[in-house]
Formats: sequence, C-alpha cells, structure tokens
Amino acid sequence: MAMAEDVPALQVIKPGGKAHPIDKVLHDGDRVTLGGTTLVAHLTPGHTRGCTTWTTKAQEGRKKYDIVFGCSLRPPGTLTPAIVDEFNRSFKLVRSLPCEVPLGDHPAQYKMQEKYAKLSQNGPNPFIDAAGCFAEADIEEAMFRALLDEQRQAAR
Repeated sequence: MAMAEDVPALQVIKPGGKAHPIDKVLHDGDRVTLGGTTLVAHLTPGHTRGCTTWTTKAQEGRKKYDIVFGCSLRPPGTLTPAIVDEFNRSFKLVRSLPCEVPLGDHPAQYKMQEKYAKLSQNGPNPFIDAAGCFAEADIEEAMFRALLDEQRQAAR
C-alpha cells in the first residue's frame, strides 16, 4: 500500500527488474484494518510527497491510548513554494493529531531503545509519552525553518 502521492516514485523502482508491487493506493484519511486494529492514514508530505503518518488506538489495562506513527518530516535540500506549503500543512496536521504514544519510522525519533530499557523497571509504561509526541516534529520544523531562512537570504 502506498499513498497516491508516492506512486509515481515507486513505479520507477524496479526490484529484481520487476514493477514495484502496489496492491492498494491510499488517500488522506483512508482506513486500513489489520486483524482487529484499524489504522488511519494521514498525508503528511515530508521525506517523500506521500509521507504517511498513521494513527490508531491501543489498550493497556482498561485505558485506551492514541498512537501516532510519525513519518519523517525532514526537508529536502531545496524548498520550492509548493514544498513549503506542504510542509506547513504537515507540521500543523501532525500537531493536531491526538497522541499519547509517539512512534516513528526511525527508533531514535521516539527514543525507542531508552524506553524499551525502562520497561523492565516496573514503573509506568515509558512508551506512553504525551509530552514527547511532537518532539520530532519540533526538531524537523526547526531544521525546515532554518533551511527556508537560508534559502531566502541567498535569494536576496
């Protein structure tokens, strides 16, 4: 499955000389159910034009938690007006998502190893981290804003 905005790039990839398999094209807001879990796809252009942030809910004990699997919002080297608009939308959207458990496409984005090490300490579940939900977006937006400022200054 791939977000529609990523399909053109994926069609260029030819693993083993064969067309990249795409079983289903997704759009913003589509739901995908795996077993008893439903995930919602949110279009958050970033690392790719079809970067997808996923949300779902999980239960621990009697409490349900909002889970966000963030897609990398790392900006490309050159920012066009269209890319700037996409990133501004992505940062706003990501921060609007209910989140108590941040996850991501790279373990360092949500301190996976550090949190995993704390699991055996009989304390609260370290993966439940509402305060850390937007830490990666904050870092990546700061990089984006710095790059944008640099490009604007160079254009003057």
